[in-house]
Amino acid sequence: MAESLFYVERKPKNNQEHAPLLVLLHGYGSHEQDLFSFAEELPHQLRIISVRAPQSMGFGAYCWYEINFDANENKFSDIGQAKESLQKIDGLIDDLQAKYHPKKTFLLGFSQGAILSYAYSFNYVNKVNHVLALSGFLVDDLLPDHMSSGMTTDYYASHGSADQVIPVEWARKCQPFLKSLGLDCDYSEYPVGHGVAPQNFYSFRDWMDKRL
Repeated sequence: MAESLFYVERKPKNNQEHAPLLVLLHGYGSHEQDLFSFAEELPHQLRIISVRAPQSMGFGAYCWYEINFDANENKFSDIGQAKESLQKIDGLIDDLQAKYHPKKTFLLGFSQGAILSYAYSFNYVNKVNHVLALSGFLVDDLLPDHMSSGMTTDYYASHGSADQVIPVEWARKCQPFLKSLGLDCDYSEYPVGHGVAPQNFYSFRDWMDKRL
């Protein structure tokens, strides 16, 4: 399954054996070069893999799952596609971990990619050590029926207080939920819309630095 996921790579700058791995999941309607654009500004010891979502929307745009509207303009997500994407992401992470034996793995997603990063951490317990969820939220339909009590993953979450795509109220539910499970979550908001402010970038880069 993993072969179907195209990705671009930035190798660790110091040729370190077992270099920590960072996997990037872009948002709806984007592509693998979007988040990869700031790869050079991230810690040099990381091996960075930026993945292209499997569903083509045409004109160089991709998504992890389709979002549709009904006659009343209500949005609904293709949960089946989302679960298939989670399986493909898991196949890719398996392959990367088997090939490189990273000493730890970070998973960073933006928007739809953040939704899947949260979901991945609960469905594939402790396959990644650290999750960074930018401008996303927890989707109940993608969570397992029973939460593992053995999770050790920690989280960085951030959101724009003026986000017009995903309401900030949805994001604010994540930290209390994670803490109720005994999981650490560093949550912050920035006065922007659906995007990553410069100070947000420096914040999550520092968070990663402390865990390398």
